[in-house]
Amino acid sequence: MFPFWNLLIAMHIAVLVLIISNMRGWPRVTTSAAPHYPHVSVLIPARNEAANIEEAVEDALTCSGSILEVLVYNDYSVDQTGEIVAALQERDQRIRLIHPQPLPDGWYGKTFACVQLAAEAQGDWLLFIDADTRLQAGAVDRIVTDAEHRGVTFLSCWPRLVMCGFWEKVFMPMLNFVVFTLLPAPLSLTQSRPALGLAHGACILARRAEYQLIGGHRHVKTELFEDTALARAWRANGLRSLCLDGQDVAHVRMYDSLPSIWRGFQKILYPAFRHAHSFWLFLTFHATLFVLPFVVAIYQIGTGHYTHAVWIMIATTFTGRAIQAMRFQYPLWSVLLHPIAEAAMLTASLASWYNYRLGKGVEWKGRSYGSRRKTL
Repeated sequence: MFPFWNLLIAMHIAVLVLIISNMRGWPRVTTSAAPHYPHVSVLIPARNEAANIEEAVEDALTCSGSILEVLVYNDYSVDQTGEIVAALQERDQRIRLIHPQPLPDGWYGKTFACVQLAAEAQGDWLLFIDADTRLQAGAVDRIVTDAEHRGVTFLSCWPRLVMCGFWEKVFMPMLNFVVFTLLPAPLSLTQSRPALGLAHGACILARRAEYQLIGGHRHVKTELFEDTALARAWRANGLRSLCLDGQDVAHVRMYDSLPSIWRGFQKILYPAFRHAHSFWLFLTFHATLFVLPFVVAIYQIGTGHYTHAVWIMIATTFTGRAIQAMRFQYPLWSVLLHPIAEAAMLTASLASWYNYRLGKGVEWKGRSYGSRRKTL
């Protein structure tokens, strides 16, 4: 058993080193910004976003002087999204409501919405945000300044996750934990490999000329993870893409309840992997490194027979989580509930696999993903 535990300890230490490297070497968006003339089109795909859309539009208009226009694609909403944007449009000519077109076969709703928005945009830069994204004061000037300074034509800002409820604070940190225990983010600054491409769909800036050159979201029309897929397509076409820590420029509350967290995790966890074997490797990796030590520790407490290796692994897991909590502004107490969060994430992953593989798919905002049923 000793070689097995020693191997796991070595893997835990490697993960901890990666976490520390990511948290220390991954830069934030610049704090200083050069003044820009209005040349940015803010593009918001919106489906049943009546609770969010007004604040998203108003935040975008007031956060920067670089905003030329704000376009909202009303994606067959059945709530008051369209009416709200139409009323805002009457008050400010920079706002435009884009009416939907039938969703073609072979497209996902968000990617098609983004293509329609980009076709209508007039700005030199396109800033794609979600309806629940909240841009902070000076955000757009800072993002454009950073893109120009770094010589990139695609810059995504990883937003701060707003977590209000208890279950959000328990489970939502797992999203960043998964990403930053697998991807060496600082390497993306110096290496152009497509595999190092990363993006968060809540905030993506792209220069319009390059977006049109590679086909934009047409290139990723069947991707649920269209953000990272687009960042990697950018790199595959010889262009520069980057993702920076954008907690100071953008906030997002992704899910606001335990049921929505469960549905959201099911929607994204299995499609996040391009190949089934990658998915199962991911589950094995997390179950072995981040669940097994806690299960064995409970057994050891019950029997009174202790293995130091298990407690070393638990300590490294808590240390990594605590480092991320400080960087991403999570409550530190959520670190202690990591075993529960891990078990729930793995369960949601299996549910996601089950739904997608059986053709049932998952429902999200009235659309079915991974099923054979066509929805508007």
